[in-house]
Order: sequence, then C-alpha cells, then structure tokens
Amino acid sequence: MVVDDHPMWRDAVARDLEQHGFDVVATAGDGEQAVRRALAALPDVLVLDLNLPAKPGVEVCRELLGVRQELRVLVLSASGEHADVLEAVKSGATGYLVKSASTEELVDAVRRTAAGDPVFTPGLAGLVLGEYRRLATEPASRAQADPGVPQLTDRETEVLRLVAKGLSYRQIAERLVISHRTVQNHVQNTLGKLQLHNRVELVRYAIERGLDDAE
Repeated sequence: MVVDDHPMWRDAVARDLEQHGFDVVATAGDGEQAVRRALAALPDVLVLDLNLPAKPGVEVCRELLGVRQELRVLVLSASGEHADVLEAVKSGATGYLVKSASTEELVDAVRRTAAGDPVFTPGLAGLVLGEYRRLATEPASRAQADPGVPQLTDRETEVLRLVAKGLSYRQIAERLVISHRTVQNHVQNTLGKLQLHNRVELVRYAIERGLDDAE
C-alpha cells in the first residue's frame, strides 16, 4: 500500500512497484484515509510519507502497528532530517528511504522491508543504532524491569545479540546458518516473552544488558 498526499507522486510510486511485480492493494492521500484503507486492505508493506494531512505519518504508523504488529512500514520521505528519521523508527517503522532514491533502490527497499530487514538510506543506519544506544542509558520500562520476565533460550539470546549489533535478519540467518524465517520467528517470540513492541525496544533491551558487546 502506498500513502502520499501528492497524487502524481503516489501514482508514480504505485505504478513503479506494480511494474516490478508487486501487488499494490490500496493507496491513500491522507493519514486518516490511510488507517481506514490499511485495515481494510491488509497490506504486507506500507510505503508511507511522513507529511500527511489529517494525521501525521508517524501516528499512522503507530496506530496501525498497534493493531497489526506483523505489518512492515517503509517510510518514503522528502526529509532526511535526523529528528524525522528517529521519530519514524520510534513509531515502529522498519526502514526509512528519502525520495531522492532511485526506482531500483525503492524496489530493493520494499523487498527487504517485506522480508523484515531494516532498510535505511545510506548514512542513516549509524544514526539509528546510535539512538538505540542513547535510549539504553535511560531508565528501563516497567516491563523490562520486571524480575518475572521469562528467560530466553540460548538461540533467542544469540539472535538478540546480533540484532543489537545492527545486523539485518538476512545477515543473522547467514551467520547462524538458519533460515530467514527462523530468525523472524525467534525475534517475534522474544518480543512476546519480553512484552516489547518493536525493534527499537528490543535493541534497547539488549544494549542495556550489554549483549551488543558480547562476542
């Protein structure tokens, strides 16, 4: 699904994706329309602009992920401002691409987003990991501080350590010689066990416990 308030841009993105084999199930031009149509069409990936009428893109992202945690969100924005990138990631977006990207970069980003890999315009990945580390210095949430949090298996801990190091799911799969789907399942199981909601909270949890520094 493609969400953008500029009709020509929205139509062009939808057309490019369809020409590369994607099924564009819906489009929307404002935030409230985006939420309604996404809940009706149930897309696997939402290509989302941030600057929307009626409801900002980050609110759209947060609201939809609150209902459908399996949804993948790729922000496609004219802004490369660090504050916008971090706000999008905190709202649960899987990736962030600026609109100056080529069609080939967009197509690759959508494919990788659908697979659950974090995708960022070059230069932004380090910024996001740095923000994870900053968040880890703040007080832990109630759920994270709860001594009754279930224990993770050795494999779940291993996957979590690699997530915290900034590796994509595909890279983790190659490193551990397991399937991409198995990595996703371990991450989803870990999120459930720890009562966390997205990758930002998961990496924060791992960094707080020093897992990103473990060998």
